[in-house]
Amino acid sequence: MKQLLIYLFAVCLFSNCSNGKQTTNLIFDTDMAPDYDDVGALAALHALADSGEVKILATVSSNKCETTVPCIDVINTYFGRPDIPVGCVKGDAPNLTTWHREPRWTDELPKRYPHKAQSASESEDALKVYRRILSLQPDTSVTIVTVGFFSNLKNLLQSQPDEYSKLSGADLVKKKVKLLVAMAGRMPQGKEFNVEKDSTASVVVFEEWPTPIILSGWDIGNEISTGKRLASSDIQGSPIVDAFSMCLPQDNPEGRMSWDQTAVLVAVRGAAPYFKLEKGIMKVFPDGSNTWTADPKGLHSRLIFQMPIPQLTKIIEDLMLHKPQNKQN
Repeated sequence: MKQLLIYLFAVCLFSNCSNGKQTTNLIFDTDMAPDYDDVGALAALHALADSGEVKILATVSSNKCETTVPCIDVINTYFGRPDIPVGCVKGDAPNLTTWHREPRWTDELPKRYPHKAQSASESEDALKVYRRILSLQPDTSVTIVTVGFFSNLKNLLQSQPDEYSKLSGADLVKKKVKLLVAMAGRMPQGKEFNVEKDSTASVVVFEEWPTPIILSGWDIGNEISTGKRLASSDIQGSPIVDAFSMCLPQDNPEGRMSWDQTAVLVAVRGAAPYFKLEKGIMKVFPDGSNTWTADPKGLHSRLIFQMPIPQLTKIIEDLMLHKPQNKQN
């Protein structure tokens, strides 16, 4: 508990600026297990933290698979931030393991690398993590980036006052969160994995979320293949390299689609100069399908490519190749 309080104090103290630049206060919400672009996304996030561009307030799982939290903890520890609060969704939510064959990266990373969290089920409820962390932050100061299911965010919206805040979940979000960035949606219509797998939660979030939402849709990450440089690098003792080295041969040795990394990049640095934003409304239906309607008054925005894809790919992969500075930020 003492270490957690010290970490939170440091986050609050240095949350507004670093090296004279505005720093993003961010909560990372992931379904880490089915795919491994989450690994690349969290690696990129830590690289951005090392450069002073972001403060990672918490890292939580929207997937109940037992290896999710240990894998998150492995990556946080590898990058020198073992005290970042972690948590996992409780109650009704997806429980999905990886579809990759032996060696299974979700099993191997916790075996090979130091971590404290032993399982998702034994970890703290992500809802409590959200409410505690948000209650400590300045008003309209937090960016949430979700690269998984919307289960935690639904629980947050529907939560009641507790020991951390007298506000309801919806009011707490409205007071403390300035932006939600989500890897979600098939544009202009269709079904996308993150939205479909907990469609009930997705419907609630896209109907009730009170802040602007930026959407990195399936069509964005599908065009950006990363990981080949990681898998062929000479970096030793890296869970990021290990995950991509295990999985790329099973998918495509030339690279894996980078859905989650794009959401992290935009959450920290903003859309420009990488993307343009089109305002509109994403409507989610009970079967998990969605539609996109352009509307200049819409609270949602979707990414549209602006930077040439090879240039954007290199920027993302450079972040994924970042070696830890082994310091607590």
